[in-house]
Amino acid sequence: MENEIKRLKIELEKSRFQLYVFYELTKAMRTTLRLEEIIYIILTGLTARQGLGFNRAVIFFIDEEAKKINGFMGMGSMDSKEADEIWQHIEDEEKDLYDLIVNYNRLKEDGTKPKFMKLIQSLSFPLNKKSGILFENLYQKGTKYIKIKKITKLIGDPIVKKLELEEFLICSLWINEKPTGIIIVDNNITKKLIEDEDIKFFNMFIEQASGAIKNSQNFERTLTKMHTDSLTSLWNYGYFQYKLDEEIKKAQSLDSHLSVLMIDLDDFKKFNDTNGHLQGDDALQRISLALRENCRKIDILCRYGGEEFALILPANNKKEAGRLAERIRKSIEQKNILNNKFTVSIGLSTYPQDAQDKINLIRKADEALYEAKRKGKNKVIPA
Repeated sequence: MENEIKRLKIELEKSRFQLYVFYELTKAMRTTLRLEEIIYIILTGLTARQGLGFNRAVIFFIDEEAKKINGFMGMGSMDSKEADEIWQHIEDEEKDLYDLIVNYNRLKEDGTKPKFMKLIQSLSFPLNKKSGILFENLYQKGTKYIKIKKITKLIGDPIVKKLELEEFLICSLWINEKPTGIIIVDNNITKKLIEDEDIKFFNMFIEQASGAIKNSQNFERTLTKMHTDSLTSLWNYGYFQYKLDEEIKKAQSLDSHLSVLMIDLDDFKKFNDTNGHLQGDDALQRISLALRENCRKIDILCRYGGEEFALILPANNKKEAGRLAERIRKSIEQKNILNNKFTVSIGLSTYPQDAQDKINLIRKADEALYEAKRKGKNKVIPA
């Protein structure tokens, strides 16, 4: 009888702790609507000792357009040595759940990423049967407890091999009755068995997490709409101002370069006056596409206003930015748009060489742009 009472007390204490953690995590997820921060909170909750306590947690999202399943974020360690260092650091610093969540903003600011997170974000699998268990479970609701030793056919599975999975939980994320992503958790370091109670609590948490992700995605869509130019579908002036601030901070923390191009269509008013505003709008849309074709994925192309565009080039020094600007200039010059030949004048400035703050970086690029206009147009002039 005494042993039974002791067992019940332990179970009651465990349930009380789990409910407390569940409450704290749910509360934390309500503090932000940004998807990256929501996901970080979810993965922190799944892995922190004050949370569900799994050794690793990873999340993948579907990219419908590219037909891929991409690694979005991972929390955990690559090996037992790294795990010991992380856990020891948390204990030494006496970090609680909220300290771990706040830590994400520091990670973003100093530009460093843990090795495991880098690994996960480098992973990409096709959205088809070749992706094995990832693809198979995307379209199945509920959590599966997988033990590789009992399912030998999974030993050569792509994600099992990449993460060296042995025993793990895998669960698809459904948003608005559609599979959106997938979460995997395991205990690769401690080899602790996953118990029924862990699965029950994991399912409760995933249900709340799905709601938080749905709200975040709705917010991100609204934010994108707010910051998108309705005519060209490029980012707008407000987003350019916000993003340039962010990229300058990143360049400062990484001791890196950053360049800005101010791009203006030459004699566009004359085209508008001759052909009308509808033709002018059509020309702007086509020119926007031509500009986009010359950009890298990490570049941020915006419509600055009227017939002027701005381009933020992260990690680009003046020489590299100059080459890109010249490529853009030639590309526009060579295109036949609505039976017309357009040209652009481009001014260029670089952080930290020309300026170390946003206002002066824009001013220097603008001055260089006006210099290009004065020197005959259809030119690239660096600050």
